Amino acid sequence: MPFTALGLEPRITKAVLEAGYTEPTPIQAKAIPPVLQGRDVIGIAQTGTGKTAAFVLPILHRLAAHGAPMGRRGMRALIVAPTRELVVQIEENVRKYARHLRIRVATVYGGVGEGPQKTALRAGTEIVIATPGRLIDLMGQGYVDFSLLEVAVLDEADRMLDMGFIPAVRRIVGALPKKRQTLMFSASLSKEIEALTGEMLTKPEVVQVGRRANPAESVTQFVIEVPKNDKLALLQHLLLDEKMDSVLVFSRTKHGADKIARRLSSTGVATATLHSNRSQNQRLAALKAFKSGEVRVLVATDIAARGIDVEGISHVVNFDFPPQPEDYVHRIGRTGRAAAIGDAISFVMPDDHSNLRALERFINRGIPRKRLDGFDPKKYEVGPPVSFDDRPRGSFQRRNNAPGRPQAGGRPHASSGRQSAGRPASSGRPQAGGRPQSGGRPQSSPRPHATSSARPQHPGGASRPATAGARSPRRERFGR
Repeated sequence: MPFTALGLEPRITKAVLEAGYTEPTPIQAKAIPPVLQGRDVIGIAQTGTGKTAAFVLPILHRLAAHGAPMGRRGMRALIVAPTRELVVQIEENVRKYARHLRIRVATVYGGVGEGPQKTALRAGTEIVIATPGRLIDLMGQGYVDFSLLEVAVLDEADRMLDMGFIPAVRRIVGALPKKRQTLMFSASLSKEIEALTGEMLTKPEVVQVGRRANPAESVTQFVIEVPKNDKLALLQHLLLDEKMDSVLVFSRTKHGADKIARRLSSTGVATATLHSNRSQNQRLAALKAFKSGEVRVLVATDIAARGIDVEGISHVVNFDFPPQPEDYVHRIGRTGRAAAIGDAISFVMPDDHSNLRALERFINRGIPRKRLDGFDPKKYEVGPPVSFDDRPRGSFQRRNNAPGRPQAGGRPHASSGRQSAGRPASSGRPQAGGRPQSGGRPQSSPRPHATSSARPQHPGGASRPATAGARSPRRERFGR
């Protein structure tokens, strides 16, 4: 069935054809007609099958077909998504399909200044795409007016409802007009989460394509069992394959993502990172560099699992195996998009076996195990110099430990045992021989570092044992 058969407004159909699409995907063909009829819809389909266009196109049709009551200007459509990246992705789709329409679009999300967002809301933007947190902030400040709202969309609904957004979503939905159309779209929707939709939708039509939460068939999946200490070496070994030209690596933690990126960058692999500690400009720059091919590897946490829409990702690597099956589905859905071919490689440690079995039950299939021939982790043991930020705080050692070397300005190190004027040595005892320093003044030159061999001697030449309570230099903390 061609797009022209869906009955969309001609200017929208023209933009779709100009974007290179001639036929709707299965989820679009099934969801667009009931949405055009004004019904509430729950859409479930695999990641990468075109769910965004399934709600964007009928919304644009609705807004283009008729104006707001009495010509008033204001928000007529609200799309709520869990991450900033997904908000930006949806905005790109809206602008692409609305290129021949006079419809204003605004985004509302954290990590950037509120000023432009407040201005856009005041101006009466028809379509607002927002994350829950920033939207609620602006609602509390009185900048959000839902009086003209006609349609609301919860994209990646399971993520928002299942990952701590339930209170925020309920508060937003509670502020919307009772008379509205509500759409929920996701790649997976558990039975428990689906029960909550009864609070937000009215007699919804469930549109499902393929098995619920089933990974795309075009993605080849396999796991490699590897000890924790060998995972970095294994990733370096895999990247020797030039076919891995656009690789998305998932780490469980932000610190882990940074560590992976530093190691790969030190070996000459162009790498960028994407996680919540990065500023919005840094995150957008990382995505842009990855999309353009400027960087070969993007290391991300799960914040990016549902917000990355990059064509041509050849491989997804689960450096840390995800504990939730739904996260696995969304991670590997970043490759194999729009029926393209992709590979999903998961590193599995002994502790991950129970999660792996749960995943295989969830997707109703086994995932092949793969053994790599010729992989020797010892070949990759030499890594980059460790920066201070990498060292555990309790094991920091001062690099400048040369005896008698003062700090800038001629002052000895703060922990070198320098005496205060008129006070005895740090131990509180007289110097060797029981005599205080002459004149009660500090020594004319800094005392040697505590690790130096020039340690004061007891009478008789024996080295004095360490003073009780003195801090060993190897136990000093960073910045002390």
